[in-house]
Amino acid sequence: QVQLVESGGGLVQPGGSLRLSCVSSGSILSIYDMGWYRQAPGKQRELVAVIISGGGTNYADSVKGRFAISKDNDKNTVYLQMNSLKPEDTAVYYCNAQRTGIGGTRSYWGQGTQVTVSS
Repeated sequence: QVQLVESGGGLVQPGGSLRLSCVSSGSILSIYDMGWYRQAPGKQRELVAVIISGGGTNYADSVKGRFAISKDNDKNTVYLQMNSLKPEDTAVYYCNAQRTGIGGTRSYWGQGTQVTVSS
């Protein structure tokens, strides 16, 4: 069983920055695709950014040029650097680990960390 623990959320003013971290309980980053998702009140959870096991990245259009996802395999940690934050970025941010193999798809979620962008 994989456990993911997010940290780094908080209250920030518009235009500010935050860095989220997600630590996994095992050395999975080299074989799992890691993603950051967010869910705002009354809205569905949406993908923000993903970094695949090989290192390639992809972003939601709404965060391109402002957010950057990265990982440190040795530290079992995935990061989400968020710059130029906007009020519409306010949400609970969740870390996800996913791997699809012969036996099916395994997906794990963290507990989430709140990000609030407000003046």
